[in-house]
Amino acid sequence: MEITWWGAAGFRVKTGKVVFLIDPYLSRNKIARPKQYLKPEEIIEGELIFISHGHFDHLLDVPLIAKNAQSTVYCSVQSSQTLREKGLDKKQIHEVPLDGYVIDFYGNQAQAFFSQHVVFDRKLILKTLMRMNIRLFQLLPLFKEYPVGQVLSWRFKVEGKIVHYFGSGGSPPEEMEKLASQPTDILLIPLQGHGDICNIALEYVHVMQPKIVIPHHQDDFFPPVSASVDITPFIKSVERECSNTEVKVLELNETIIL
Repeated sequence: MEITWWGAAGFRVKTGKVVFLIDPYLSRNKIARPKQYLKPEEIIEGELIFISHGHFDHLLDVPLIAKNAQSTVYCSVQSSQTLREKGLDKKQIHEVPLDGYVIDFYGNQAQAFFSQHVVFDRKLILKTLMRMNIRLFQLLPLFKEYPVGQVLSWRFKVEGKIVHYFGSGGSPPEEMEKLASQPTDILLIPLQGHGDICNIALEYVHVMQPKIVIPHHQDDFFPPVSASVDITPFIKSVERECSNTEVKVLELNETIIL
């Protein structure tokens, strides 16, 4: 299995001849760092696309990618509505109707779990507003046109491994404990959206006890909306407190074989 990080919360996963995408977002502005040279119009593969929630940095590029790759998109009801408004054929969209919904594909399996978005804390909101200044009014459409909707986390069974993906880190304790009832080999966890995000992500590792954790969403993908996150405290805490978990930090567009 190949896992490629596309920056923000986006991943490309290849197993055998099958490619599926998770929250594929490649668009950037000129001051984003690191710079993403891949363009959404260049992506012509991805039989399936799995969406965690409807914010622009998860959904904006999906209509174009899905059209070019002839993908089937699995998402919440709200995200389905957004995609249709942005021109994606409804025949390519499959709404997730309930918690625990299972999709079998090409000998693999994906299961959707209802989750929650991280709550932006006051300190982070103030810092973001100060960075945005008058540009807030220019960027408001990005927030209005891409509502979060029901958040989904995704559990994939691929090549005998369990990969669990979170697109946002707002899971309450009861959700994480339920998911921890099954073993997790690889945890894909976001580090963005809260001033204490390193400790929030660490709690996921404590509870779910994955063999490998791959952090994502720590990049400055669309400043001034975003900012780079120093994930060193998270890495050191996992190494110190979760000795059975290995942290693998990917560079932009890096592929890891697991």
